Amino acid sequence: MLIFAYNSFMDKISIIIPVYNESVGLPALFSRIAPFAKDSEVIFADGGSTDDTAKIITNNGYKCLSAPKGRANQMNHGAKAASGNVLWFLHADSIPPIDALSQIRKVLSAGNEVGCFPIRFSSSHPLMFVNAILSNMRVRLFNIAFGDQGIFVKASLFKKIGGYAQIPLMEDLQFSKDAQKLNHKITLTKKHIITSDRRYRTNGRLRTMLQMKILQHRFRRGDSIEEIAAAYNSMKS
Repeated sequence: MLIFAYNSFMDKISIIIPVYNESVGLPALFSRIAPFAKDSEVIFADGGSTDDTAKIITNNGYKCLSAPKGRANQMNHGAKAASGNVLWFLHADSIPPIDALSQIRKVLSAGNEVGCFPIRFSSSHPLMFVNAILSNMRVRLFNIAFGDQGIFVKASLFKKIGGYAQIPLMEDLQFSKDAQKLNHKITLTKKHIITSDRRYRTNGRLRTMLQMKILQHRFRRGDSIEEIAAAYNSMKS
């Protein structure tokens, strides 16, 4: 048991961050990932930004790959270039805990191969508090994690699953379902990740929550993913 735990803590973690026109937010992002850079591999996957995103990333000493636009495409592209045996997919506007790497390793040292962080939103609004509770319950009860929860997975399992499905939306939900099919439980860390509530603020918190539930239901019942993505993109961002 001690040997197993030791090996898990020796895992190399590759942090994969999909980006698109993130130049304004990059300084804050660099500050957030700086504590991890020394003990992990950081890979940015740029989806064809039309601003200086890629230039700023490389000028700051990070690896930046060019990938076809689309979060699934970008994350898969980053995963192919990763050398770590653990892949951590991090959204550019997420704020992970300072000890995120040790949190990941604790989950893996317990024999798990896939996990995520419980979520909190960057707003104290009651609806966002409720939304966070429901999101975390969804992981515990239904084994479904969303991308803003910082999904991490053993590279071997990611390869076995086939990576993220090449779909324009809900790739995280599909990935969770694919992990379930292989009898893998998505395990939560102890510490939370904080994510932006920007879309909820601009489109209306309750309205956005209801719209997202409807789109998730449509996905589960097998509606056209292109139609679901069009409906999602019609929401203000």
